[in-house]
Amino acid sequence: TNSLTMAWRLYKNLSEEQQRYEKQLIFEHPAFVKLCQQLLRDARRMTRGDLVFSLHALVNLGVPQNTLLLQTLVRVCQEKLNQLDNRCISVLATTLAGMDKDKNVSALQAGLQLLVEQRISSIRDIFILQNLMKCLGKDAPVFLKKKLEMAVLREIDGLTFPNALRMFLALAAMNYCSLPILNSCSKKIQENIHDVPFRQLILILEVCHTLQYRNVKLFSALADYVNSTAYLWDKRQIILFLSACEALGFQPTELLDIFAEKVTEDPDFLNLKNLLTVLRVYSRLNHVPRVQKHLFFEILHRCLNKCLPQISSTELLKAVYSLGILGYLPQHALDELLKKDSKDELILPDDLKEQNTMMLRCVKTCMELDSPSFTKPAFVLTENMSSLVSLNLKKAQEALIELLGDENMFLQNVRLPYRYHIDFEIRMDSDRKKVLPITATDDHPDSRVQRWLAFLFAPVSAFCLGTTHPQGKLAMKKRHLNKLGYHVILIQNKKFQEMKNEDAVEFLKRKIYSEDPSSFPEATVQDNN
Repeated sequence: TNSLTMAWRLYKNLSEEQQRYEKQLIFEHPAFVKLCQQLLRDARRMTRGDLVFSLHALVNLGVPQNTLLLQTLVRVCQEKLNQLDNRCISVLATTLAGMDKDKNVSALQAGLQLLVEQRISSIRDIFILQNLMKCLGKDAPVFLKKKLEMAVLREIDGLTFPNALRMFLALAAMNYCSLPILNSCSKKIQENIHDVPFRQLILILEVCHTLQYRNVKLFSALADYVNSTAYLWDKRQIILFLSACEALGFQPTELLDIFAEKVTEDPDFLNLKNLLTVLRVYSRLNHVPRVQKHLFFEILHRCLNKCLPQISSTELLKAVYSLGILGYLPQHALDELLKKDSKDELILPDDLKEQNTMMLRCVKTCMELDSPSFTKPAFVLTENMSSLVSLNLKKAQEALIELLGDENMFLQNVRLPYRYHIDFEIRMDSDRKKVLPITATDDHPDSRVQRWLAFLFAPVSAFCLGTTHPQGKLAMKKRHLNKLGYHVILIQNKKFQEMKNEDAVEFLKRKIYSEDPSSFPEATVQDNN
């Protein structure tokens, strides 16, 4: 056992290339063959510690799982399972996590799970608990996951920084979002943020995405750290970090601005893969750099033009769609896209067809509404889809009726051209002091109506995490409704639903009669094109 364990310790510190070479030397060495034969003969006479550490070393050295030696050790572990102490259980759990499922391994895992259920109250070591969580994984029954959670929480005060990082991964392995554990781990990570290796930063964000754990303070601390040390990181590393933030819907504003400056200073690193990631990140997070925004988009456009000979139809569509969301029309790439569309080169299998159709429709809408030649129509033809509203808009409907006195003072479920839809429409006079009845303005559409208010009650997921900053698709819709003559009022529906009825009425009153210009059109990249 000592020989095998030492061999494994030396082996694991080698590079991948060295490991391949050393593995061959080990397996071909006559002493290794004798050692394995002796191990096979003595397996049932070994102590519990020697047994599990030998299995652990052999598995990690890459001895094939279907060999008689490994299968024998697995069966002996089954026989001696009840004799294992907590440390041996931890080592065995780690070993099984790295093995493929077969009849013997599955039987041993099932026995180990039963043993953990019995022993869990006596386990006080967080490191052991983490290993068990990783081994039992997402297939563990919910009641056992809860028992492991309670065992960890008993020892949470002794949580160290390295254990906090490992605990994130353990919870991800179980696919179990324990808010108390994650909050404690997040606090420990924030306190030691300067000790987190870059790869761990990415892993933390990926685990949060997997577990649907949203902690704005943690994400902000990570972003501030990367932002303050941006000069240390390779641009490709920053792209990885920004991509992980984008998956969470989190907008690290300062870092996005700093990275945009890096792109304008040195765009040569932008190959096709990096370019598509950058476009996806900035479009979804609806981020237009504060400085040199036009230069930034022109450089992205030039990089896209360079990639046109090698880019696939779907990648071209995604790139043009991303720029379109931000209000930028890349003319040369757009021409290429329309050529492919005319030749039906954008038709794909059913699993991608719907998404591509949606993106192409958005691109064509952007071509029309974001074109410098587009002029605001004097009147927009609308269609009232239904007098019924969905349950999540019932509160808003009742608040508007109480505020305005009558259902005839607003429209609901309104369908507009370009497949756009608004939840409620209100029409006002030029002084914006009086709401006009819908019936009167329909009879005389060009009379006193000077302002059309469009209310959009959007889910929290349509905004960047922890903010009221709309993500790309919602921001594009707002921009296009502005072009059609609407003043758009975005409301996070979840927060609105949490308001008391009288507060909801007062909130809508402020929105309708407010003179705050920030409620209305926003600057985009194409404003000065």
